[in-house]
Amino acid sequence: MEINKPRRIVLKLSGESLKGNLEFGLHSEIIRTISTEIKKVSSLNIQVSIVVGGGNFWRGAEYEKRGMDRSTADYAGMLATIMNALALQDELEKNDIPVRTQTALNLPSVAEPYIRRKAIRHLEKGRLVVFAGGTGNPFMSTDTAAALRAIEINADILIMAKNGIDGMYDSDPNLNQSAQKIDEITHHEALSMRLAALDSTALTLCMDNLIPIVIFDLFKKDNLLSVVSGDKVGTHIYTPTKS
Repeated sequence: MEINKPRRIVLKLSGESLKGNLEFGLHSEIIRTISTEIKKVSSLNIQVSIVVGGGNFWRGAEYEKRGMDRSTADYAGMLATIMNALALQDELEKNDIPVRTQTALNLPSVAEPYIRRKAIRHLEKGRLVVFAGGTGNPFMSTDTAAALRAIEINADILIMAKNGIDGMYDSDPNLNQSAQKIDEITHHEALSMRLAALDSTALTLCMDNLIPIVIFDLFKKDNLLSVVSGDKVGTHIYTPTKS
């Protein structure tokens, strides 16, 4: 699959990727690195938006196992994504990148509410938009939120930064040393293989709406720049278009 220079992207950051080697919370050097890599892309006049997870503060599935109501656990996770979004906003602004944070939860004292047309207008004016709060609904992952926002704002591509993983593998590389990296795969094939790198709801949304996905390692220098430049980095997931 060949990627042309995109006009508008959604970058999905897992919460886990923000904690670095810490057991919990935000690693300041990681945040600075992310800001630096994003600055390189925004300087190319590419409209950048970010969806951020919250796993560095809260894992709803773990608390559900401990007996917490699933919806309650998921709402707490949404609050964790907002903390991450505010930290990203602060570091990006220090790097002279204009930022607006929008959240699917109504917290007007800290962020704008998510309004699709307003988000698009911010992007058109050269502002980076951070989407927090997931979809605003329990039982939905932040990967699904990223896919949904990519569709809603008419993004050209969904770029997913995974924690310490440089792409999609045919099995978990942390458990299987013989796991093989997949360079290209269709949405349908990825769904059929039930691979763990991306949830099925997000994959299905992107497949149905022809949104290509790249899974890559953000923390390799200039990797994000390489992705938007069309270089073969990470794993490309796509649906072939009929000629």
